[in-house]
Amino acid sequence: MPDSTLDLTHRLMQFRDDRDWRQFHTLKDLIVSVGIEAGELLELTQWKDSQTIEDAITDPDFRTRLGEEVSDVFIYLLLIAERAGIDLIEEAHRKIDLNEDKYPVEKARGNAKKYTEL
Repeated sequence: MPDSTLDLTHRLMQFRDDRDWRQFHTLKDLIVSVGIEAGELLELTQWKDSQTIEDAITDPDFRTRLGEEVSDVFIYLLLIAERAGIDLIEEAHRKIDLNEDKYPVEKARGNAKKYTEL
């Protein structure tokens, strides 16, 4: 992991360990927590059209809430990665490599179809 990701992970582990919360951080519960936090992220868009959400990015209150919800999801992903021994940066690069094969530019450019439909 790059230093910044590693530093953040260490800080998060210290925060968790200082509170003796690792005992509650089973892999299953961490994965469930990502879903819950992702639901809270989705809630920011509930009953709003796409343009309203795009326009809201300039609203400081919306940006604060968005940042908090995105961070909650990210923090749980870091906890899952630490618990499972996964290097998130390495895995993200691997996934992008896989997606480059699934979605070649000449077929996917400007197209929202799933790779199985290209």
